[in-house]
Amino acid sequence: MGILRPVAVVTTLSTILLSILWRATLDLAQETFLQCLLENSLRSHPISAAIYTPQSSSYSSVLESYIRNLRFNETSTPKPFLILTASHESHIQAAVLCAKKQDIQMKVRSGGHDYEGLSYVSTVPFFVLDMFNLRSVDVDIGNETAWVQTGATLGEVYYRIAERSNIHGFPAGVCPTVGVGGHLSGAGYGNMMRKYGVSADNIIDAQFIDANGRLLDRKSMGEELFWAIRGGGGASFGVILAYKIKLVRVPQKVTSFQVERTLEENATDIVDQWQHVADKLPEELFIRLALDVVNSSRSGEKTVRASFISLFLGDSETLLSIMNERFPKLGLSKSDCIETSWVRSVLFWADIPIETKIDVLLDRTPQTLVSLKRKSDYVKEPIPKAGLEGIWKRMIELQVPKMFFNPYGGKMAEIPSTKIPFPHRAGNLWKIQYLANWNESGIEAANHHIGLTRKLYDYMTPFVSRNPREAYLNYRDVDLGTSYNGKPVYSEGRVYGIRYFKGNFDRLVQIKSKVDPSNFFRNEQSIPVLPYQENRDDQ
Repeated sequence: MGILRPVAVVTTLSTILLSILWRATLDLAQETFLQCLLENSLRSHPISAAIYTPQSSSYSSVLESYIRNLRFNETSTPKPFLILTASHESHIQAAVLCAKKQDIQMKVRSGGHDYEGLSYVSTVPFFVLDMFNLRSVDVDIGNETAWVQTGATLGEVYYRIAERSNIHGFPAGVCPTVGVGGHLSGAGYGNMMRKYGVSADNIIDAQFIDANGRLLDRKSMGEELFWAIRGGGGASFGVILAYKIKLVRVPQKVTSFQVERTLEENATDIVDQWQHVADKLPEELFIRLALDVVNSSRSGEKTVRASFISLFLGDSETLLSIMNERFPKLGLSKSDCIETSWVRSVLFWADIPIETKIDVLLDRTPQTLVSLKRKSDYVKEPIPKAGLEGIWKRMIELQVPKMFFNPYGGKMAEIPSTKIPFPHRAGNLWKIQYLANWNESGIEAANHHIGLTRKLYDYMTPFVSRNPREAYLNYRDVDLGTSYNGKPVYSEGRVYGIRYFKGNFDRLVQIKSKVDPSNFFRNEQSIPVLPYQENRDDQ
C-alpha cells in the first residue's frame, strides 16, 4: 500500500471534518425543528404523543405500517428523521409553520399507495406527516353528502355509506386500502366513472391548511385553489384535511361478472370487438379488460389471457340483453352474472369472497404486499388486429407485465377537460395501466422487473397518445422525469407536468406560484413555481 501524500492527508481530513460538521448541523436543525413542534403544541391536543423519531421504539412499525410498495422498504431506503402522526389540525399547522421556518422537506402520507413512494421517501433530509389518525367519515344521507378526512381509506368510506343507505355509493377506486387523500387529490377513478366521472368531479368542498398554517374551506381558499386540489395533486399546494363529497345513487341490485378467454378461445376477435364497443356502451356499464400471460393448453407453451371484468348498475337480465346486442362475441351467459348490492360488488372487484362480512372494508392492511412498478397510457384509436397480434407476441416474450384497459365514454366524454386539472376526457377510448409485481427483494430484482415493464411500454408507443404521451397522476411514474433535489424548477416540472395535466399544467403553475411562492410544498414530481420565482425568498 502506498503512503498518503501530505495533500491527500489534508484532503481526507477536510472531507471527514466537513462530514462531521454537516451531520452536526443537520442534527441541530432537526432538534430545533422538534423543539419548535413542542412549543407550538396546544395543551388541549398535545403533539408529543404524535411524534416518532428513530429512537422511538415504535418508529419502524409506524413507518412500515403504510408502506404499500416493498420496493421502498429496503434497508437502503432513505428514512425520515421524524414521523408526525397528526390527530388534530393544530398538529398539521405546527408541522407546516416549523418546517417552513427551517425549509425542511415535509412528505404527506395518507394510505401509502403512492406507486413511487414519494409520500414517504426522499433523497434529502425529510419528515413524514402521516394522516392515518385523521380518518372520520361523516355521512349525511339527507343531503347526499359526506365529510371524509383524508386519512380514511376508500373501504372505510364505502362501509360508512353502506351503513346508512343501500341506494348510495361513491365513484372511486376498487382497492379498499387506498387512502382518500392521495386518491381524490389526484382525481381518482373507479368502475362508476362512465356514469359519474372521476372521484374529484364529485368533490364539493374541502378543509385545507396552506403554507401559512391557515385552515381554509372552499369559500375562504377561493375557486382557483379549490380547482387545483381536485386532481392537481394536493401535496403541491398544502395539506388537505378533509373533502366534502357528493354521494351518488346506485340501484339496490347491481351485476358483476368476470369472463376469461385465451388466444386459443378466440381472444383476439373478442378483444377487437371490445375495443369498438366498450366506450359506447350505456354509461351504467363498465367493462375492464385485463391482459396477462398464462400457460397454454398446449404443453410447454404460453398464451395471452384476456379477462373481462364488469360492473353494471342494474340487474342481470338487462345486462344480458345489452351484451347480446352490443358485445355478442364475449358469449356472456346468465351463469357468469353475479347480482348483489353495490357495496358487495366492491368485495368482488377487490378479489374478496363476496359472502365475506362487509366490515372487511374496515381492514386497512392490503391482503398482500409486493414490490411493484406501474406506468400508464391513453389510447385514442382502436388497435388494428395485426397490432394486437404483435402485442400478444411481445407480452409472451416478456411474460411479466400485465395490462389493464379501462374504458372511457359516457360522462368521461362529456365533462370538459378544464373542469378540474385532470385533463384526460373526450378523445380517449381507454386508459392503460401497466402492472409488474414481484416478491424478490433487492435492486437487481427491481431493475429486472422495471426493465421488462419499460420494454412493454416502449413497444406500445405506436398505439397510444402522443405530443404529449399522456399519463395519469395517480399512477405515479418517475420515468417521466423528476426534480433534481425535490424542489422542482419550472423547466423540470414541465417535462412530467405536461404529460399528467396537458393544457392545465400552466394554470396549476400560476396557482402554485400564488399560494405557495416559496415552494414549501414540494416533492420529486410536484407543481413548480413560475421561473421568475424560483430563486425568490418568501415575502
